[in-house]
Amino acid sequence: MVNKTQLTDRDKKLKDILNRIWQLKESPLYKYRTENHYYPVIGEGSHEARIMFIGEAPGENEARTGRPFCGAAGRLLDQLLESINLQRADVYISNIVKDRPPNNRDPSPEEIELYSPFLDEQINIIQPKIIATLGRFSMQYVLEKFNLPESGQTISKLHGRVLKTKTVYGKIMVFPLYHPAAALYTGSLKETLMKDMQKLTNVLSE
Repeated sequence: MVNKTQLTDRDKKLKDILNRIWQLKESPLYKYRTENHYYPVIGEGSHEARIMFIGEAPGENEARTGRPFCGAAGRLLDQLLESINLQRADVYISNIVKDRPPNNRDPSPEEIELYSPFLDEQINIIQPKIIATLGRFSMQYVLEKFNLPESGQTISKLHGRVLKTKTVYGKIMVFPLYHPAAALYTGSLKETLMKDMQKLTNVLSE
């Protein structure tokens, strides 16, 4: 009989990333995290996921629970997943920056530079076939990381498009999406997100 609690190699590697982030005292966000009794937010979902969603940085709800996208934006993301018959357990959700920036401000270039190697490790461990970026920061980071020619273009131009590239483990597709938080305040963006998510069903079948 297989021990269901036995950790896989991927589990162990991701747990090691979490342990290292806990001790990341060189981060400019470390003191803020410890003073507020926040958690680092590494990610959540299947370690065998075909789709990996990447956001920008955790907000207060996320930092208090250690879970990504667990506030209003997260509820919208759940709805988007349900619209294509997926649940959180079927995908992997993470952010570039693993600690909450104060006042929910945008992550700084220095923070992205410090935390992004952890995300790179996560991508190589999970080996998703599709990377769906949520928002302009994660989109731009992923486009630059994989040297895609679309790097530098706006999210308004690239959302819902399939961009093909290669990783160390094989071919993947990058799929830029608007951040769910933006859609909370703009009804037209929510409609756009819903339509773009429907396109994912076609991408999944490729």
